[in-house]
Amino acid sequence: MTRRLAEVAKKVGVSEATVSRVLNGKPGVSDATREAVLTALDVLGYERPTQLRGDRARLVGLVLPELQNPIFPAFAEVVGGALAQQGFTSVLCTRTLGGVSEADYVDLLLQQQVSGVVFAGGLYAQADAAHGHYRLLHERKLPTVLVNAAVGHLDFPQVSCDDVVAAEMAVAHLRALGHERVGMVLGPKDHMPSRRKLETFLAAGGDAELVEHTMFSLEGGHAAAARLVRRGVSGVVCASDLLALGTVRAARRAGLSVPGDISVIGFDDSALMNCTEPPLTTVRQPIDAMGRAAVDLLVAQIDKAVVPADELLFEPELVVRASTARCPA
Repeated sequence: MTRRLAEVAKKVGVSEATVSRVLNGKPGVSDATREAVLTALDVLGYERPTQLRGDRARLVGLVLPELQNPIFPAFAEVVGGALAQQGFTSVLCTRTLGGVSEADYVDLLLQQQVSGVVFAGGLYAQADAAHGHYRLLHERKLPTVLVNAAVGHLDFPQVSCDDVVAAEMAVAHLRALGHERVGMVLGPKDHMPSRRKLETFLAAGGDAELVEHTMFSLEGGHAAAARLVRRGVSGVVCASDLLALGTVRAARRAGLSVPGDISVIGFDDSALMNCTEPPLTTVRQPIDAMGRAAVDLLVAQIDKAVVPADELLFEPELVVRASTARCPA
């Protein structure tokens, strides 16, 4: 008990006596200090006293699939900063292969009495994945926001980049440069944003034989693009910047140059894409605007406002760099 008081007091910057008053429900402590002590208790992994467990912690879970893709740390920075401005502390949860699953994190966050959860790049975007933990959040009425294209039966507010506009921009750019054999490298077949991009590609006259699905990784992009290179594509639209970098590598391994022989377009405009060789043409997600909107929707739910389970669509931007050029004769 003494150790707990000392750690919490140090974390908050108050005396152990103040922490003791909060834990025992005694008067003489400001609301701000009380909230800070309870939040520190949650962050340090200590259980709240029984009489305080009904109070939600000013913690918000931020569940991401990984941190290797630069777009997710960028999103975490925006969301974490916006939450801090609203008086909340973000708890970062990243899935690991063979380790802690998304469902496990949901259980842990519920135990910590978090005020809400923001998901980005989660299993909600995969039609064939298990979605039981989302139903649990819905049953508990815990404020939740999903980022980027969820499957249809999940009744949560969503913030998404418009995949239809993104695919239209990318394909139109390559067509304007004279490319006729345009291919696509997408995520898994059950991935909703990839499905939207594919539908747009086919509606624009794209060839279904020039579409490859793979995992979101540099290696996945390389393997998928190598198959497209053998089919003679002159341009490739990718569903992420990592897939695009894998496509550039596949072209070079085949003895081709980018953009001399093959033009490549990514998606995200994640960090350092203007420093690659060549600098990557990509479709930029408005991460700052999307992250702040996600936090606003979450805080509105926490404040008991009625928030429709609709999808807010944000307009992407085509960023033209040196990985695209006119189709070779």
